[in-house]
Amino acid sequence: MHCKLIGVPLQDGASQLGCEMGPSALRTAGLAPALRDLGHQVTDLGNLSPTPSDASPHANPTLRNLPVVSGWIREIAETAYRESAEGMPIFLGGDHALSAGSVSGIARRAAEAGKPLFVLWLDAHTDFHTLETTTSGNLHGVPVAYFTGRPGFDAHFPALDTPVDPANVCMIGIRSVDPAERAALNETDVVVHDMRAIDEYGVAVLLRAFLEQVEAADGLLHVSLDVDFLDPSVGPAVGTTVPGGATFREAHLVMEMLHDSKLVSSLDLVELNPFLDERGRTATMLVDLTASLMGRKVMDRPTRRY
Repeated sequence: MHCKLIGVPLQDGASQLGCEMGPSALRTAGLAPALRDLGHQVTDLGNLSPTPSDASPHANPTLRNLPVVSGWIREIAETAYRESAEGMPIFLGGDHALSAGSVSGIARRAAEAGKPLFVLWLDAHTDFHTLETTTSGNLHGVPVAYFTGRPGFDAHFPALDTPVDPANVCMIGIRSVDPAERAALNETDVVVHDMRAIDEYGVAVLLRAFLEQVEAADGLLHVSLDVDFLDPSVGPAVGTTVPGGATFREAHLVMEMLHDSKLVSSLDLVELNPFLDERGRTATMLVDLTASLMGRKVMDRPTRRY
């Protein structure tokens, strides 16, 4: 596999500074060598910068950094579309607003290939606010609403070429949902598996059902992994910690199942805030999880001494 590393030092969608250092931390933690050791070709395309934006002002006074986030989305979407023509784009974030661009760009590519795009959303949050409903104004809370075609983004975010069918979105690890998001999700076919579902059924059962759906449709699969999918005791380097997340073992099982499926065509690694990390612990964890997704087996994991 040709893995294309694309740095997205975006922190304008979050309220806490530090995510702009995420791409550097992932590189320093050895992402490229880990992938090469697994036999993959790796090209590091460097870091993106936002394009100028003509986003119109919005009536919601809480929105933060709307023009610059819109510019980021446009640049990320164009890059995702271009680089997905060959190889596997891996977006190194940066906050989760980047997925508004990565998913919309990949969706355009999938449509041209005549294939449906599916999205696996590994996160504590659903990120299903619109520009109207967000009360924090943090735009890392809106990407799923945007790329599934919810109303209210016209003239503020880039025009959406190909919305993702909400029925093709599966969220796993959810444990923090605002009332407005919950009401909106109830109107859609988005599949939401919260931590209770994982506790009751096990993550393997839930993920396997989704992967069977993707395979049956001959679809492309984009995986968006937020650090706060993990329990804070496992991945502390995130500004939106929510207790009760996925364990080390659950996260690696998800990644190994994704590798076995041979369905994943693109990946986001988001919300890594090295300023909040403990001696690079979370960055190293994300590298290990990516290696599991790309073929590292349980018995091949290195012993780490901190």
